[in-house]
Amino acid sequence: MTTHATPPVLSVPGATPELTAHLQDGLGRVDALLREVVDHEDPFIAAASAHLAQAGGKRFRPLLTLLSAELGDGISDDVVRAAAGVELTHLASLYHDDVMDEAEVRRGVPSANAAYDNSTAILVGDLLFGKASELIAGLGAEAVLIQAQTFVRLCSGQIRDDRPCPPDVDPVEYYLGVLADKTGSLTATACRYGAMFSGGSPEVVETLRAYGEKVGMAFQLADDLIDIASSSDASGKTPGTDLREGVDTLAVLRAKASTDPADERLLELLGSDLSADEAALEEALGLLRQHPALEAARAETYGVAREAQSLLDPLPDRPAKAALQTLALSVVERVG
Repeated sequence: MTTHATPPVLSVPGATPELTAHLQDGLGRVDALLREVVDHEDPFIAAASAHLAQAGGKRFRPLLTLLSAELGDGISDDVVRAAAGVELTHLASLYHDDVMDEAEVRRGVPSANAAYDNSTAILVGDLLFGKASELIAGLGAEAVLIQAQTFVRLCSGQIRDDRPCPPDVDPVEYYLGVLADKTGSLTATACRYGAMFSGGSPEVVETLRAYGEKVGMAFQLADDLIDIASSSDASGKTPGTDLREGVDTLAVLRAKASTDPADERLLELLGSDLSADEAALEEALGLLRQHPALEAARAETYGVAREAQSLLDPLPDRPAKAALQTLALSVVERVG
């Protein structure tokens, strides 16, 4: 039997002590199910499967499932199963992401491809996707269909993220569409499952689905800003990773649209290969941090979070609603 990190001690913005206690208990049940599901009779497979789960993480997506369920009849065994399935899907995607990004570190430990090898990381990711599908299969045909549709969107978002924007498409619209698929689809499913399996009406389920997609997009947009605006000491990540990999995030897209002659040097840098020139990368980061495009992207990110909040306005006032609305804003307040 493999060992795992204990679930994080929760501090949910806007949650009452009673709601926090319910969520902490539910998250413990999710983690216990994850431990059971990723274990394997082969010790090597068990260790590789548990590698990223052991490293911890915020359990953001299962938390959304549990919180959404608290708008209905509460956290049941089916809600716990759905939350674990969502988290396994997320973990599986990380194994594949690290291979594609040639990452060396994930969650403060060697990435799976670094600890093992690319082939093992890809196959373990596939195995975890299979395990997630096994879990979701116990929830019925509709849940299985949602899981399959979510997986398709995850993959299509990743494929489009790795390709340049077509010349006849608005680059900002293209990028936001990528984020909706790549990140928003799974957070949407997390909330949707929570509402479904706690007795929510079709209208409530759809509201939570739409909310989850917006929150996922806001979360990723905030990460994009952190990659530019924060130091490695503050964020725990190497700044400029997206620039180094040639990924045009929202602030970069806004900067590239500038026609101000004063931005000539920045535009020159953003149009060059920054993957092997650390001095040029640092110069580009410095110019971006002072550019109005960064503030514009920050304002747009807050706007997406506020859209998520407003989607919940029609729902009855309950502690879980207040917590979900506060959570939407808190995911972007990480960048100020």
